Amino acid sequence: MPAELIVSVSGISDRTLPHLDEFRNQLHARSVPVSLFVAPRLKGGYRLDSDDTTVDWLVTRRSAGDAVVLHGFDEAATKRLRSEFATLLAHEANLRLIAADRTLEQLGLRTRLFAAPGWTASTGTITALPRNGFRLLIGLYETIDLMRGSTLRGRVIGIGAGFLTEPWWCRTVVLSAERTARRGGTVRLAVSARQLGKPAVRQAVLDAVDLALMHGCSPTVYQWNPGPVLADVA
Repeated sequence: MPAELIVSVSGISDRTLPHLDEFRNQLHARSVPVSLFVAPRLKGGYRLDSDDTTVDWLVTRRSAGDAVVLHGFDEAATKRLRSEFATLLAHEANLRLIAADRTLEQLGLRTRLFAAPGWTASTGTITALPRNGFRLLIGLYETIDLMRGSTLRGRVIGIGAGFLTEPWWCRTVVLSAERTARRGGTVRLAVSARQLGKPAVRQAVLDAVDLALMHGCSPTVYQWNPGPVLADVA
């Protein structure tokens, strides 16, 4: 399998959209698509269904080749210091997935891809995902095909949204991306949209992208290929 480059952005809202749009244009100039991690609600009372500008931008970006990934429902912590889907039982995860899926469907953004906030999905969440039609679970160390039960390993390196943001860490991300690409591995870069207003963060991600491309990584997005199992899950 040829080496790939996947760039994802989380924390998308009206407040982060201007910097995200600029970042997206810089990636577009490099022919690099983006996997957009979207949550119907965020802390501080934000609701995607009340933000027409961001919804329209997301719809347009997906039609241009970017991917939409469900990234939780409302950022709620189910236990102290644990992310939203980290400890949920199956029936609890099921309720949140139904609510999130319904919201994105109404907005024209329905997706079959899921990445848990904090990259941590409980056993109950993993059980509930395929029951609600989700095909791909994107984790910190692997992506799991929920229909085939297969796993593609490869660690995410990122800035913000659970990752560090200090200058030394930004340099580490760049070096790690180059090392992975040089070895022929898949480079999985993640950045919080809240950090893209910082020139040093934005430049670090772009430097990592450029190095991955220089070493021959093929840019792509998170996606699920139905292939021969389509008849089994229809």
